[in-house]
Amino acid sequence: MAQLSVNVNKIATLRNSRGGNIPNLLHFSELILNSGAHGITIHPREDERHITTEDVFSLQNFLIQYNRNVSFRREFNIEGEPSERFVNLVLKAKPDQATLVPVRPGEITSDHGFNLNDKSEADRLAPIIEKFHKENIRVSLFMDTDFSQYKTAKEIGADRIEFYTGPFVHAFDKSEEAGKVYYREYETAAENAYKLGLAINAGHDLDTNNLKLFSHIPHLEEVSIGHRLITQSLIDGIEKTVKSYLKILSKETES
Repeated sequence: MAQLSVNVNKIATLRNSRGGNIPNLLHFSELILNSGAHGITIHPREDERHITTEDVFSLQNFLIQYNRNVSFRREFNIEGEPSERFVNLVLKAKPDQATLVPVRPGEITSDHGFNLNDKSEADRLAPIIEKFHKENIRVSLFMDTDFSQYKTAKEIGADRIEFYTGPFVHAFDKSEEAGKVYYREYETAAENAYKLGLAINAGHDLDTNNLKLFSHIPHLEEVSIGHRLITQSLIDGIEKTVKSYLKILSKETES
């Protein structure tokens, strides 16, 4: 079963829209984990429009305390751009996993994977991955389905790739048949990544409709889901929503 890490950026966005501490990020993170999620993901952007630097360390301390009282350890995943700011933040927070993501200035959300055909990009990432490994931090790279680049990802030290699932989701939103066309690209890419020794994560707009198909991607280790999960929780509540995602990931809905 693929693990579910819930991205809580949107909780922080709602809080920041009014100031103060409502909704409380730690309270919602606890509800999410108590509902069975395997971890918490955050993307602390430079402008702090959702997750702040203070949030990073509050969540770090919360997860340390939470894991002392549970039967299976929940993970902390921090994603962000390969900048000096982000690297220093990760080295201080020491999450279980750092997901490196290419970021364009002013972007609303991540919308593409790394281009490792660009040697300068690979050269920039390699020493960052090495620094994280020295602190026993697992490293995942946000990637598209061009598996010709995965050999480079492995060579520079990545432990995992995280599929940017935007193209699949946008096609699936039009029709399930259109989604299946893109699904096959991810399926092939996953097999090629696995052959190289890369584990596979995935994320971006996955929900309880498209995940019924995407959860069958071979060798899928983890999905990181935020926007659509939090949106659904406005209707169904956070506990019911998290459990509905977990049910799909466990394949319990299949006959």
